Amino acid sequence: MSAVRLSPTSYVVLGMISLRGPSTPYDLKRAVGHSVGYFWHFPHAQLYSEPERLTEAGLLTCETEAAGRRRKTYSITSAGTEALETWIASPSDSHFQMRDPAELKLFFNEVGTPDDVARLAKGQIARHEERIALYEGMVERFGPEPADNPRLITLELGIEVEYATLRFWRALAAGDLAGLRRRRTAGSADQA
Repeated sequence: MSAVRLSPTSYVVLGMISLRGPSTPYDLKRAVGHSVGYFWHFPHAQLYSEPERLTEAGLLTCETEAAGRRRKTYSITSAGTEALETWIASPSDSHFQMRDPAELKLFFNEVGTPDDVARLAKGQIARHEERIALYEGMVERFGPEPADNPRLITLELGIEVEYATLRFWRALAAGDLAGLRRRRTAGSADQA
């Protein structure tokens, strides 16, 4: 096995195959679209190239169909499982990243007009309400107790982030960022 640098995409591939079992790149793309794709965005083309790289590193094995479409099915090796477990057990020292185009537009709001900010806020309110409804629907389908399905713990974090973001956009649309700040400061005092 050669030394290979593992990226977040590497861990998505290893983790998905560990959870799902043997998978084709198409299987990975579908699984990611219904799970981590809600909060971890990357080019899905990587789900076709990364398994091959991980196979060369000895972290996955690959079986190719002898005939027909000659699909490749990847399985995790013990070395792949060990790499995944080591990564999961190590603390994350990186800061939360939010790559939100709306936030980027908001940063440059001085170049636009107040109407641009109002339209942006209105659109973001609708998008975050839709995402909250989607996530709440998942909770209804899969059950409210993360202990029953450990993957739902991430869904709870997603719901909290969506509600916090929605509160911000609503306050901005209402011209009440000062009120939002007061509520946040009061909440911090209550938690102390």
